[in-house]
Amino acid sequence: MGILEVKGINKRFGGLQALGDVNLSVEENTVHAIIGPNGAGKSTLLNVLVGKLIPDSGSVMFDGQSVLGRKPHEINQMGISRVFQTPEIFSDLTVFENVMIPCFAKRDGAFRMHAISSVMSEKGIRAQAEEILADVNMLEKRDVVTSSLSRGDKRRLEMAMCLVQDPKLLLLDEPTAGMARADTENTINLLKEIRTKRGITMAIIEHDMNVVFSLAERITVLAQGTPLVEDIPENIKGHPKVREAYLGEAQV
Repeated sequence: MGILEVKGINKRFGGLQALGDVNLSVEENTVHAIIGPNGAGKSTLLNVLVGKLIPDSGSVMFDGQSVLGRKPHEINQMGISRVFQTPEIFSDLTVFENVMIPCFAKRDGAFRMHAISSVMSEKGIRAQAEEILADVNMLEKRDVVTSSLSRGDKRRLEMAMCLVQDPKLLLLDEPTAGMARADTENTINLLKEIRTKRGITMAIIEHDMNVVFSLAERITVLAQGTPLVEDIPENIKGHPKVREAYLGEAQV
């Protein structure tokens, strides 16, 4: 049994079947990619996993506990963190201040916005923030206001904000969307480093197949809300159902 078990998930929006009998098993300490054409149901599935949507039927178990019916912050406290398509950071704060906030929230067990001056007095939290920033190669930019960062650096910062929560599962929603090729390659390397050092399980939604095949050990392909195939990357590339789902294109 995987650390994340999705069984028989169905979700409709009026007459649209967004997810149809979706089953998914993510093994602990692996990178599992979820791919598919636009409209395949990937984002809907991710929103179910983090509590933003309630499915019509089915079950989602994480580390032996049901996710369904819990609020997003409760799911986060269970050990699931999410990196969004558009980095969600505090643009008027510095890099260091952004990372300090979830550090402090983790200690208190709930998110409360504290004055930055009071956060700065916590030496243990400062040390943790510095360690995380070093892990994502952002320590030298600790005093930079985040509104001036590149998209790649904003992504690194958002990952740092997730990592300070010490997640068991990191959900990545299009982590390289809108990036230049150099930033994409840097993000791939960063995720590999995080995986090696921290052993975090990852589930990734991504359109860039170079990213998928560079990181994933297992891939689930969705089409029109229904799983087509789940297999190792080597078997996905030429799978006939995958080729059909991508409008008959030979390259996936």
